[in-house]
Amino acid sequence: MNQATGVIFCLAYILGLISTAVSWGKYGILTLGIAASVAVPKLLRKFARNSVKVTKKRRSRKKENAIEEPLNAREELSLWEMLPRSKWVWAVAGLVAFLASVYFAVRSPQPAIDDISKLIPAVGNTQEVAVTVRGRVVSTPRLTRSGRSQFWLETDLVSEINGGEGGSVVNRPVSGKLYVTVPLLQATGLYADNTIAVVGSLYKPQPPSNPGAFDFQAYLAREGAFAGLKGRQIDWNRENAIADVNRVNSQTAAFWESSGMQPSKIQAMRQRIVRSQLSQLNVPEGPLISAIALGKQAVDLPYNIRDYFVQAGLAHAIAASGTQVSMVLALVIALTRRFSKKLQFGFGVGALFLLVALTGFEASICRAALMGFGTLFALVLSREVKPLGLLLIAATILLIVNPLWIWDLGFQLSFLATLGLVVTAPPLMSKLDWMPPAIASIVVVPIAASVWVLPLLLYVFSVVSPYSILVNIIAAPLLWILSIGGMVSALAGLIFGPAGSVLAQLLDYPAKGLIAIAQYFSQLPGNSVAVGQVSVFQLIALYSLICWVWIGGSSATNSVADVTDRRRKEEKRGKQEVGRNKNQGKVRGKKGKSRVISLPSFSSAWILPLALAAGISIIVLPAWHTQASLFQVTLLATSGEPVLVIQDKGKVALINSGDENTVRFTVLPFLQQQGVNSVNFAIATHGHLGLSGGWGKLLERLPIKTFYDNNAPKQIHRGSNQEFMTAVQSRQGVYFPLETNSTVDLGSTRLQLVNAEIPVVELLVGDRTWSILGEMTPEAQNMLSKRLAATGTLKPAQVLLWSGKSLTAELLGAVRPQVAIASADEIDPETAAQLRQSKTQIFWTGRDGALQWTPAGGFKTTLESEENQTSFF
Repeated sequence: MNQATGVIFCLAYILGLISTAVSWGKYGILTLGIAASVAVPKLLRKFARNSVKVTKKRRSRKKENAIEEPLNAREELSLWEMLPRSKWVWAVAGLVAFLASVYFAVRSPQPAIDDISKLIPAVGNTQEVAVTVRGRVVSTPRLTRSGRSQFWLETDLVSEINGGEGGSVVNRPVSGKLYVTVPLLQATGLYADNTIAVVGSLYKPQPPSNPGAFDFQAYLAREGAFAGLKGRQIDWNRENAIADVNRVNSQTAAFWESSGMQPSKIQAMRQRIVRSQLSQLNVPEGPLISAIALGKQAVDLPYNIRDYFVQAGLAHAIAASGTQVSMVLALVIALTRRFSKKLQFGFGVGALFLLVALTGFEASICRAALMGFGTLFALVLSREVKPLGLLLIAATILLIVNPLWIWDLGFQLSFLATLGLVVTAPPLMSKLDWMPPAIASIVVVPIAASVWVLPLLLYVFSVVSPYSILVNIIAAPLLWILSIGGMVSALAGLIFGPAGSVLAQLLDYPAKGLIAIAQYFSQLPGNSVAVGQVSVFQLIALYSLICWVWIGGSSATNSVADVTDRRRKEEKRGKQEVGRNKNQGKVRGKKGKSRVISLPSFSSAWILPLALAAGISIIVLPAWHTQASLFQVTLLATSGEPVLVIQDKGKVALINSGDENTVRFTVLPFLQQQGVNSVNFAIATHGHLGLSGGWGKLLERLPIKTFYDNNAPKQIHRGSNQEFMTAVQSRQGVYFPLETNSTVDLGSTRLQLVNAEIPVVELLVGDRTWSILGEMTPEAQNMLSKRLAATGTLKPAQVLLWSGKSLTAELLGAVRPQVAIASADEIDPETAAQLRQSKTQIFWTGRDGALQWTPAGGFKTTLESEENQTSFF
């Protein structure tokens, strides 16, 4: 099997895994393989015949050079000439792709019969089951944003306290993996491979309730887990672990004895390094140095620092990647330069294994380690390293070991960034050959990597960071200092702790400088630009453009170089054969010029600008057309006050924000998915500032042009809105107080604050009236309905939004809604019965998720429900 055939088989395997994105993918890829086995060999033979004809015509024009250029002289093979012409190669490639898709299905996690998730009743997935679970910890505990500790637990036994089978079950053997969170202090001293028992509540993850939100259910499924455990307590001893169960049934199956809360050797080495680097440094400088040296899995980096680095485009700096591998290999080769190649290979492989173990077996570090191993192997054999082929082999090996990595974002970004460095960095470096190589690499590396990862980032996050390349160029010197210094201090700390502390202390100011750069750029206006949801077809089109620039640009450059060389040779031969034909050199010079002119119209100088313009058009034009024609009202699934987003042909109005977590995990992801970069109108309808604490968080990310604030007396948390007023005005926004009976024109929608204290809000959406009712007692509801009915300010509404609490018959009679929507997990049964009796269609966000309304389509729910999914009201 030659190299071309091997490349085809590797690409076929990867393409087969990618085909699993659709249900019919494996059959489609098999059909494609059969078609390729029939069509491709014919096309290649036809291309070869045409190529031979062209070569004969070219050589027939210069018969006088037959001696200098024999017929058996071959030019460099093109890509098409290297492809195999055997139909069996393409048929086997199709079969490999089909088997890859089958292999992916076989390796995809599925809950076993005795999986612990089976304990949760199928009906009512949100019901929590109190249990005591015994198992083995399979990950290092991590700190979550909520301040709890999280780890993965491989389960063995479970004691069910109030399960769905009507009684308690003691020591039932189970299998499966659990996503466990416990109070922070409970996980202190816990290490991977420890055997523990956790008391808590089982739950099943739900699909995302809001568009653009994180899919926690899919994340657990990719990790092989189908349930979570909200732990309250970790019992380290057997007696404490089953104390509650023993009260019910004294005869229990014996637990095996705990292996003891001791770290493994690798964990102890990692702790030794981290402690040596943190002993003389403050937070966050110390954790940042450890994260750069060993990856973010080795240490808990504060989430605000992580957010700074992600928003500024420096997320790769705190992840284990090829930088650490290249530095380790360079250090090993430098120290073992006087040894034999076999000893260099042995020391290098040992260092790679140690580094992978310390940083964790992540896709990016495994990729870099495999490529490092290939480099060492080529060193032993004295062979030239081909980075592109090495990258393909590394990808294939890793995907054979774990085919699920094909959909892991870290795996995808790592290989795309490396591919960019391999194929894009060299031509860029040649363009900057007038600069010192060290400075040129600082400019080239972020550009080459960013070009290849940008389409994927747009597809996943719908956001682009305009400053990312500039930030990486500015931060590159500090990153090199911290990377080299962090690795050296880690090695010193592993050998002698105080030495590592002293070396790490020298990195204090570079760490502070890098944090300052990330923080500054993450807080600049326009640090992230939302482009809206990018489709798969747009993603394919963008990568097609990049490949066109890569292949077309290099082909055009090579063609120009070949013609130039040919002209030089012909001119030289013409001078040597003056006696035979004095004008031969001039004739050949004219032929050379005609060949240059006959090149494709898109030369290498024009390919990049055309591709750049086309790429921007692919992203911008569909988003612009969608926003310019869209009218949509979205009620997000939140707890507490209803949060509405009104999109009116490019203008965006946001009614209420919720708290900071609601803005961070619900409002901002939705706005990013919709391509919203500013809020035209923001309305805080509630006088309770504790329920509207997310406005400040929203203002950090998006400018608010006009803000309307409920002017009712503020309740708890803050007594004055002066601070927020100043923040709005500092971002060139306008602040207006909103009083009872105030009216706000939001384009084609009009808002009226009927009552500021409760509050009661009326929305006129086209010719339909929406009423938003705040939470109030039955007595207040009756008084309000009488007062408003007497004044005529409360009109019947087609849509009613409320908190899901009890509503009186008088108030419902005054409003008379056709559709009632509760922004709550549960709805009051009596109120629901009254609404059904009046034939009112009922939605609530706890069951249906977010709801979106358009004039043509009515209401559509995010989550599926048995009662109703759409309303064409």
